[in-house]
Amino acid sequence: MPEQAKRGAGREQVAARAPAPGAVEILPVEGKAALDRFIRVPWRIYWDDSQWVPPLVFERRQHLDRKANPFFRHAEVQLWLALSGGTPVGRISAQIDQAALNQHQDATGHFGFLEAIDDAEVFAQLLGTAEAWLRQRGLVRVRGPFSLSINDESGLLVEGFERPPSLMMGHARPYYAERLEALGYAKVRDLIAYEFDMARDPLPESARRLIGRLEAQSGLTIRPLLMRRFDEDLKAVMGIFNDAWANNWGFVPFSQVEIAKVAKDLKPLIDAECVAIAEVEGEPAAFAVGLPNLNEAIADLDGALLPFGWAKLLYRLKAGKIRTARMPLMGVRRKFQGGTLGAALAFAVINRAHQGLRRRGFESAELSWVLEDNLQAQSIIETAGGRPYKTYRIYEKALA
Repeated sequence: MPEQAKRGAGREQVAARAPAPGAVEILPVEGKAALDRFIRVPWRIYWDDSQWVPPLVFERRQHLDRKANPFFRHAEVQLWLALSGGTPVGRISAQIDQAALNQHQDATGHFGFLEAIDDAEVFAQLLGTAEAWLRQRGLVRVRGPFSLSINDESGLLVEGFERPPSLMMGHARPYYAERLEALGYAKVRDLIAYEFDMARDPLPESARRLIGRLEAQSGLTIRPLLMRRFDEDLKAVMGIFNDAWANNWGFVPFSQVEIAKVAKDLKPLIDAECVAIAEVEGEPAAFAVGLPNLNEAIADLDGALLPFGWAKLLYRLKAGKIRTARMPLMGVRRKFQGGTLGAALAFAVINRAHQGLRRRGFESAELSWVLEDNLQAQSIIETAGGRPYKTYRIYEKALA
């Protein structure tokens, strides 16, 4: 059976019909039953889209659990369902992230989890409800989609619909962008996802010579993550990330509690050889993290781990059945950025993570995401063999 057919096999055909004019009802999500309906809306939107990957329902519940997700410690979030005749036809969230407000002082609220049938009224009521909620709380601008923050799924897919989304990246219908723009939303930034062919050597000879010279001259070493000191190494990695990305547009640093949550969530997926840490005279200076693309492993589970999903997932992870990977995190500490040392550090960690992924049998990897105006990072990634293949767009609108 072709891969796309297998991915969509057995999916329940639950497409929602377009509502009659004036028949859309927007209700806040209250209680577990309503939350489950909220989580399940994408099944109605993508039932015939072979590229969509159903998320694990239990993971989405955890992500939206106010006790389990530390994001809620510094954010206020509201979820809504759009119903027509009692049938879900869309959903949206609005969130006020105090950490983002403290970082940028821009009175901007966010929206996310946007899914809806191709109907102008459904989109208008969903976005209008989220906008009103943010406006009532004193925000002057709305930006998104972020589900829930810029450190989670970010941006609306606008190019690359013909390929399935990678781990922690979103999918969308092509009409979403048109519907948003018709409601006054304008692009503020594009996020680029790059694809690497694992069969291709990622570094030109000039980059290899540069790394070799700096290893000899500046005490540069590149090593894998050490599982015996997992927490310490991951803390160092996230420290580099918070520093490296500090000047990037929209950046919000991970808190210590969020770093601990990331460590807990990623540990089952991490192969030490697929994480590269560069040190300059013993100081952690740069890193790259490669992870198996969990979306490939869960594509045919229809969001469920019971009764046999757990066994399938564990087998695919342990037996090396996954052929695609993602590099979701990469960075060079600011004091080392710029000049030949910064470029060498970036090349070195990308190359080391690439080698680890290739040895583990991965055939391709996505490095995502990179801001469209981060030309230095784009140049390094493209020199190392990355090919842009998906674009995610962040929109905003004034709440005047």
